[in-house]
Amino acid sequence: MTSTQLSNGTSVYIPAPASPYQGDIARYWDGEARPVNLRLGDVDGLYHHHYGVGDIDHAALGDPGDSGYEKRLIAELHRLESAQAEVLLGQLGSIGRDDTLMDAGCGRGGSMVMAHQRFGCTVEGVTLSAKQAEFANRRAQELGIDDHVRARVCNMLDTPFETGQAAGSWNNESSMYVDLDDLFAEHSRVLKVGGRYVTITGCWNPRYGQPSKWVSQINAHFECNIHSRREYLKAMADHRLVPQTIIDLTPETLPYWELRATSSLVTGIEEAFINSYKDGSFQYLLIAADRV
Repeated sequence: MTSTQLSNGTSVYIPAPASPYQGDIARYWDGEARPVNLRLGDVDGLYHHHYGVGDIDHAALGDPGDSGYEKRLIAELHRLESAQAEVLLGQLGSIGRDDTLMDAGCGRGGSMVMAHQRFGCTVEGVTLSAKQAEFANRRAQELGIDDHVRARVCNMLDTPFETGQAAGSWNNESSMYVDLDDLFAEHSRVLKVGGRYVTITGCWNPRYGQPSKWVSQINAHFECNIHSRREYLKAMADHRLVPQTIIDLTPETLPYWELRATSSLVTGIEEAFINSYKDGSFQYLLIAADRV
């Protein structure tokens, strides 16, 4: 166990990482404070750690030459990332108020809030980052939904939830930090039979041959290990998760990246995403699978 100081001055004990790599990832996200995540979340209080889908609303953007353009651009980027979360949640199927959902790699909790607002259910999030969990729980408390929405500091490969507890679960751009066999074994355990698992993820395209230089740049930037589409499907099949829907969202996410590349929030990784999506070496996929 380790002790972590939170922003309110209290100390909490969190589980020790299961591996040195997990310790590195926890430190990475504890220290992460990119404006592209925080300023977008400031638009309406939903703080995400994923990207966007959909067409740009150019009428809402208005004239690039006037003083309010950058603020409108940030609002548009945030609209697209919330639209991505809605696409994911829409694949979970029929979720009741008495059901429980699990967000594996919940970040600052934006998708958890949206899931509770949509279904009225309980949402349990897990993250390696104590700072992210504190942020997510504080937002849930501010919204008055902390009796239904909670983030925990723990390993998504070894969660504290009961077998068959969840009606649905997801990874939203977080599965590239773990071994897929271990990940899907845990989702399969936590999900009830008939429960739905959904992921939206970037993955390298086996048809390209090997991960491209752009994919390697993305791995280095985020300290992650992007998997191939083939690896996802094999690991799901090995753990009783049967894909029902596979959607290539690559064309839908390109507008987000091209708009972000023109903003003040660039991080230097935009070129790698745009070029890898365009040359076919990288794909943005949604996979929804049922636990059988």
